[in-house]
Amino acid sequence: MNTVAILITLPLLVIFSYLFDLIARKTKFPAVILLMTTGILARLLVSITGGAQLDFLDGLIPVLGTMGLILIVLEGALELDISWEKFSVIFKGFVAAAVLLILNIIGIQFFLELGLGMKAQEATMYAIPLSVISSAVAIPSSASLPENEKEFIVYESTFSDILGIMAFNYAVRQFEMNQNLIDLPSLSLLGTQIFAVVVVSILITHALFQLLQNIDHHVKFFLILSLLILVYAIGKIFHLPALVTIFIFGLFLSNQKSLLPSFLKQSIDVLKTEKDLHEFHVLTAESTFLVKTFFFLFFGFSIDLLHFNSIMPFVYGGAIFGIMLCLRYLYFLVTTFKLKPSSVTYITPRGLISILLFLQLGKLPFLESTGIVIDAQVLLVVILLSMLVMTRGTMQKKKKEVFDFGATEFPTPDTVLSEADSSEEKPKLENNDTHTNL
Repeated sequence: MNTVAILITLPLLVIFSYLFDLIARKTKFPAVILLMTTGILARLLVSITGGAQLDFLDGLIPVLGTMGLILIVLEGALELDISWEKFSVIFKGFVAAAVLLILNIIGIQFFLELGLGMKAQEATMYAIPLSVISSAVAIPSSASLPENEKEFIVYESTFSDILGIMAFNYAVRQFEMNQNLIDLPSLSLLGTQIFAVVVVSILITHALFQLLQNIDHHVKFFLILSLLILVYAIGKIFHLPALVTIFIFGLFLSNQKSLLPSFLKQSIDVLKTEKDLHEFHVLTAESTFLVKTFFFLFFGFSIDLLHFNSIMPFVYGGAIFGIMLCLRYLYFLVTTFKLKPSSVTYITPRGLISILLFLQLGKLPFLESTGIVIDAQVLLVVILLSMLVMTRGTMQKKKKEVFDFGATEFPTPDTVLSEADSSEEKPKLENNDTHTNL
């Protein structure tokens, strides 16, 4: 492909992605499906015409996926509004993410091990990527839901990304060292590492804040992004949960007044940093849009429809997604005591995180490369089913219905003093200008 062809193709792909986003906003149909479908059809056209296969994309997809992962976590953290008034929904979102992640891993592992005859380690490693909710898809798709449901989806999907990646890295380390997955010393070590990473992350965050407000050069936000990516890469080398650093930086940046300790506020110009926050958020959102556009297009291009020469990927994918949906329904049934499923029950999409973790499985030395029936075709079926079911949930007109996520309520200082005078803050999530429906 010559230079002119590339210069024509790349802008057209971005334009198509933007149009898909507009279509998704009107129809509630996920733009991710349209992007992957475009990539799949392009691959089919190339196969039929005998064009170049573009094998270099196989190495580019993991890089784009990792970049997208960092940007998604950062953007998600920038969206989180941490306050005492929101502690209830934050807590419920975290509990839902943790409990459903564990239940899905156990349920899918049980199916893969007993139903498909996979070994315990293999079943666990393949179950984890399939158990992580994609915040890249869930957050923008929840924009039409009532505010309390939308906020819950934002917190749940963001925590699911973080916890899922940490669980994957922990399982890899345990199996590489031939240790049991549930091991008290290893879990204690993981907790110590997380605590140490949090402390170091706060120090790094403070240094980045100082850098952000002291740089006079007109280009500074990409420098901050580059440093965050560097921190993540160094953490990956030492098998540390470096994604926590990205999350903490975004969280502190968007909640300076409520989260920053007083001794850090004294050395930081909070007002100046808040002015930079909007520009940084816009840059992060647009960078995320660009990276996810090419990631899902290239992932779709890597799928060869000619490999769907059996009905089994549809059977396995349907069974796995059925387990996910049943477990999610049972969780909300137990926590809300409502038989009729709410919109949030259907919002359990799989996407970028699942793909990225799935691609890493082929590089793990303790996994056998033959005899694995869970392949890219099965993953694609699970992703498509989860997004189609999510579309059904988001199309429900429930603006007037208030969904109760449980009976537990946490009183706020405002409600203690005067319930009548208390007023709910408008969450940052109402600003959808920086969201992309991917």
